[in-house]
Amino acid sequence: MANTYTQIYIQIVFAVKGRQNLISKQNREELHKFITGIVTNRNQKLFAVFAMPDHVHILVSIGPTVLISDLVRDIKAASSKFINEKGWMRGKFNWQEGYGAFSYSKSSVDSVVKYILNQEEHHKKKTFKEEYLDLLQKFAIEYDSKYLFEWIEN
Repeated sequence: MANTYTQIYIQIVFAVKGRQNLISKQNREELHKFITGIVTNRNQKLFAVFAMPDHVHILVSIGPTVLISDLVRDIKAASSKFINEKGWMRGKFNWQEGYGAFSYSKSSVDSVVKYILNQEEHHKKKTFKEEYLDLLQKFAIEYDSKYLFEWIEN
């Protein structure tokens, strides 16, 4: 699009179906590279991706020709197919329905990247449920709890 300029930073969060711990440490880097390829092939810029065993955080800069929902759909569909074709687990791998998308200013990009890349340490103190509900509250997003992810209660 000629003469169209944007700067839109979005953190995307989605979870494994059933919130099962299906993303192993030994496969994490390969999944990160695959997701990076999807984002890059859609001509978007990826700043960070980190897959915990049961959920994923991604920070991207999205251009004016891409809908967030389309990008997330493409990432989830292609990565599910990739994981299933790799045979990383018994049965069929799927992501849960839905996702969270949270916008940030350019001045916040570095801190969000650090936050995403520090997920393992972060989750020693806070569950995914606590983290996700905190994000919804921080961004003042109204929600119905029956439409949130399935949670594993500790």
